[in-house]
Amino acid sequence: MKNQRIKEILKKGEGISVEFKECKDEIPQSAYETVCAFLNRNGGDILLGVKDNKEIQGINKDKIEQIKKNFVTAINNPQKMSPPVYLSIQEVTINNKQILHIYVPVGSQVQKCKNRIFDRNEDGDLDITNNQTLITQLYLKKQTTYSENTVYPYCELKDLDENLINKARKLAVNQNNTHPWKEMTNLELLKSAKLYSKDYQINKEGITLAGILLFGKEQTILSVLPHHKTDLILRKVNLDRYDDRDDVRINLIDSYERIIAFGEKHLLDPFYLEGTQRISVRNKILREIASNILMHREFTNPFPAKFIIEKNQIKTENANKPHGHGKINPNNFSPYPKNPVIARVFKEIGFADELGSGIRNLTKYVKIYSNKEPELIENDIFTIIIPLNEQDTQQDTQQDTQQDTQQDTQQDTQQDEILKFCQTPKTRGEIQKHISIKDREHFRKSILIPLLEKELIGLTIPDKPTSKNQKYVTTKKGLEHLKKR
Repeated sequence: MKNQRIKEILKKGEGISVEFKECKDEIPQSAYETVCAFLNRNGGDILLGVKDNKEIQGINKDKIEQIKKNFVTAINNPQKMSPPVYLSIQEVTINNKQILHIYVPVGSQVQKCKNRIFDRNEDGDLDITNNQTLITQLYLKKQTTYSENTVYPYCELKDLDENLINKARKLAVNQNNTHPWKEMTNLELLKSAKLYSKDYQINKEGITLAGILLFGKEQTILSVLPHHKTDLILRKVNLDRYDDRDDVRINLIDSYERIIAFGEKHLLDPFYLEGTQRISVRNKILREIASNILMHREFTNPFPAKFIIEKNQIKTENANKPHGHGKINPNNFSPYPKNPVIARVFKEIGFADELGSGIRNLTKYVKIYSNKEPELIENDIFTIIIPLNEQDTQQDTQQDTQQDTQQDTQQDTQQDEILKFCQTPKTRGEIQKHISIKDREHFRKSILIPLLEKELIGLTIPDKPTSKNQKYVTTKKGLEHLKKR
């Protein structure tokens, strides 16, 4: 399948999205200018070891590995490519000759090569560094194409969670002890990660939507995107509603961990050896699910992302700007970055790998987990369906039932304790402290609201539910319930 695609590229010839480079023993420097131009324009394919007239020259076999290593090093060097990029370079054999294929997706940022800006036209790579009109048009194009680049000039550092930035810095350093974020201030880190940018339409700088989604405080995120939500649902026994649910409306870093934790709670983790090392196939799958839901979502679309565990399958859905329609063939697809800036941060902190690896990894580990293949369907809503084995489902349902019984018992105990405690009016803070729950949002959604809906407790100021003087008191119905218990 790969060779067939390369043959189609060769047949098509050079153009705005195809470039051939002679490359016998070392990669030509002009290849990096082409990478820059493709990132700035519409993306494209570069074939190393092919002449302009489509003649396959081939690459010296002894030099291939060094060329691949040099290429990856160069595009990750901020002195060479700014911002650094993550591309794969693959060896292909055509007519018994080795060539290298580089797929370059369109970038979400204006790209520079050795501090020069290149754009692409039918004639090749064009240096537009000194053409202010073309540069401004390029910046505007990037901002309107990728919503993650939207600048919020009135959003300040105080509106972000400093602990989250420090967490990301620590995770990045764990991946690479010499990571440049290690010595950067918070603002320098944001600028380095392209989370702080300039809006050329209003001529103002500020934190981008990507920066807010990654590091914003909860109230900051919901002020910018009130519809922001990832819905985690277990639906095995109660098919009309759900057996368990987590409504996630927080930053993407903590959202990632909540998705993983929800999957770990409700999915079995069978023993599996990869070589001589045991790995968690379940967590490999969850990692790809979490990163896909968060990295490739169109956040301006109010459709909530969903991760649903059902009896015979896992299903995920998220809003999407499609670059194709229908089922994706894992053996023959071109990866396209939906939120490259967010994806890059995820890669830096170890939450994701290079572009395109997710679908391959998901296919590989689902085959191991359930002996079946996942379905990936790209439309306005991007859908992943992962079949589950019936045997695993039966075991898991039994495990879930036991967990649910334990949770129900714990919730009943908490409920009784609150009804006793609130026989004299109490504030929300006093109730939380009494039952030792620190998470305000969990307390509100999982404990307080159900008690109010059941009319077991009431408000002392019912006309002003959000009053700072609001207290909660056990109702007559609550006292009768407590007496029966």
